[in-house]
Amino acid sequence: MSHSRDDVPAEDDAQGWQGTGRSPSRSPSDRPSSSSDAEWDAALRAMGEEPARAIADASDPSPVQVNVAPAPLKLVETAFLSSTAGLLWLVSYYLSLVPWMRIVFPLPIALVYLRWGARAAWMSLLVTGLLLSVLMGPFLSILFIIPYGLLGVQLGFLWRRGAGWPVSISIGAVLATLGLFARVALTSAFVGEDLWVYLTRRIADLLEWLVTRLVDWGVLGVEALGQINLSAVQALTVGAFLLSDLVYVFTIHLAAWLLLGRLGNAIPEPPRWVRILLEEE
Repeated sequence: MSHSRDDVPAEDDAQGWQGTGRSPSRSPSDRPSSSSDAEWDAALRAMGEEPARAIADASDPSPVQVNVAPAPLKLVETAFLSSTAGLLWLVSYYLSLVPWMRIVFPLPIALVYLRWGARAAWMSLLVTGLLLSVLMGPFLSILFIIPYGLLGVQLGFLWRRGAGWPVSISIGAVLATLGLFARVALTSAFVGEDLWVYLTRRIADLLEWLVTRLVDWGVLGVEALGQINLSAVQALTVGAFLLSDLVYVFTIHLAAWLLLGRLGNAIPEPPRWVRILLEEE
């Protein structure tokens, strides 16, 4: 007659479990009803002595999930374009090429905005400023940030949202003019003299000399002498700066339209008359 394992005391059963290194928390009721006691003991012995074989013999093993982080393309491109903007300013300044290369100064930061958004563009501007501060000093770093760096962020913002050329050129020209006055104020603080007043007075002297020559030639009457108004001269100077910045920002748009489109980040299309002039239609 076979004896049932249910007659074994709980203490002996617990000691048997501990001797084989198995958990005593499993009760006989947890055994599957479709297996005999011998089969159940054999399965538990296999799990306790050879766990690797038991896992390998599983009918449906779960695949190993490997978490592979994507390449930091955003970080790499932002750092690369920031260094490009800084090196353009560095090389052009020491080689006296700023008047010729100032068209491309805002483009690297504008490209960062087009590809990765506002946060990356501001980080690019900050990194460029810090790089130039180390290489050239804080003063020349500020001269790049105002207006070229801020202009790049502003143009990238408008281009990404599809603003037309008249809107982006107008806003960009105003920002460039304000940046020019900020640079004049900063330079005046370093020099210790108001350069804006000095500049307008020199322009007034030039106009007065021109009026004198016209009076001598009989083109103007004598009453035209001594009527140069300094406030009018300052207003005309601001208008001349604004007109110059309109032309400057327009050339930036042309360069961006020709270059950034080939990099896969095209800006909005120019007006029809521009495409006609460039024989694009």
